[in-house]
Amino acid sequence: MTSSPGVHEVLATAEGEAFSSLRKRPTSRRERFALGRALRKQVPRKALGGWEAPADRPDPVRLIQESHRGRVDELVPIRVSRMVSSPYGFLRGTAIVMAADVAGLPATGIMPVACGDAHLGNFGFYASPEGELVIDLNDFDEAHPGGWEWDLRRLAASIWVAGRENSSGERQCAEAVRSCVSAYRAEVNFLAEQPLLQRSYNRLDVKRLHETASEKTLRAEIARSAKRARNRTSDRALPRFTREHEGRRRMVDEPPLITHVSDEDSDQIAAALDEYLTTLAPHWRRVLGGYTLLDIAHKVVGVGSVGLRAYVALLEGSSPEDVLFLQLKQARRSVLAEHVHGESAWHAHQGQRVVEYQQALQTVSDPLLGWTTVGERQYYVRQFRNMKGTIPLDAIDPAALADYAGIVGHLLAKGHARTSGASMIAGYAGGSAKLDRAMVRFARSYADQTEADHAALVRAVKRGTVPATEGALDRTGSAFRP
Repeated sequence: MTSSPGVHEVLATAEGEAFSSLRKRPTSRRERFALGRALRKQVPRKALGGWEAPADRPDPVRLIQESHRGRVDELVPIRVSRMVSSPYGFLRGTAIVMAADVAGLPATGIMPVACGDAHLGNFGFYASPEGELVIDLNDFDEAHPGGWEWDLRRLAASIWVAGRENSSGERQCAEAVRSCVSAYRAEVNFLAEQPLLQRSYNRLDVKRLHETASEKTLRAEIARSAKRARNRTSDRALPRFTREHEGRRRMVDEPPLITHVSDEDSDQIAAALDEYLTTLAPHWRRVLGGYTLLDIAHKVVGVGSVGLRAYVALLEGSSPEDVLFLQLKQARRSVLAEHVHGESAWHAHQGQRVVEYQQALQTVSDPLLGWTTVGERQYYVRQFRNMKGTIPLDAIDPAALADYAGIVGHLLAKGHARTSGASMIAGYAGGSAKLDRAMVRFARSYADQTEADHAALVRAVKRGTVPATEGALDRTGSAFRP
């Protein structure tokens, strides 16, 4: 990684990363902007556009196999099957591969909190504490201080891969990436000029999202997706996930995706939920204290998370209709961690890491976010059904993809600007399209790399060296909806 002298010291004292005293004079916005601009001499913006697999590049299939260590063995074939479904499915499940790749590329050394897995599908709807439907980054398992370029590269590459999969031409994919990066630059330049507190208030609710979208097809899909998301609540999930048994609600087994845990595990998880309460703000601790735990089951979720332990707990409040689903997701070391100097000085509890960095990157977060430990494994806890939803990528045309890419570019920049380095990133990115052109070159090259890596995984499955579910190679086109 290339960085200028004093970059991290500037970030630590000037933009809220680690203040130790309010009496310390901060570096001015103009000085930080100039520092970022000066970085162009060391790391020209066009240098961010290069990608060619180095001779010593780690084998992506081997990295995937390494990431399977510690997962539930019988669930690994499901994870692999979701990744071989298509190149986009592969990209979704292989943050570990791309982290290793981008960590060796030219970078400025400006390190806000990075999402670590900022692909196109990891933006979506959820309910604010006030019950409003908002859209933002929504996956933070890999969140960690890291290069802003790492996130932007992953987002740009995912746009190209998804565009190809959705029948966009190469020019249309390039336009979508340009839209994303241009929006990223515009947002970070805007927020760099705002007071530090103001940066933390900026958010995008559904009404503003609808107004922001210029394409008619995207506006229509926003309306449909928002309607679906508003119906994804705990009370509406009751008929889908539960049945009444001997006068008590229990979740329904759907093996291998939903399975009940043993009595011993249930007792451990119940005790861990009591510990989780201590990580919440006092008001929400009191609210949850009024609920009673009814049932616990293991539920497979996502692509990259498949095989890790993920539990859903059913709780009942003041009446049988007053229900709440909580999700416990196993948290492991971020794939970015080994690529960041001094990472061991941050979080000893990986669930706490996920929660704190989610709260840093999102404008508003689930008020029930917390963390706990079950046995030797660390978890974060959140609401399972709080109007979560996404815009299905296979439902939007190329013009709408470019429009949506601009929206998520704004959201990524907002997250980075909330944490650290906004003025320096703005100084480096500038007002021209040089960064946009560089990221277009990178995205196209890395989309080719993703397709080649996906083909390598398919070959490994055919050879039987990587397990997959029966018929996995016969099912294609399902990457957008695992």
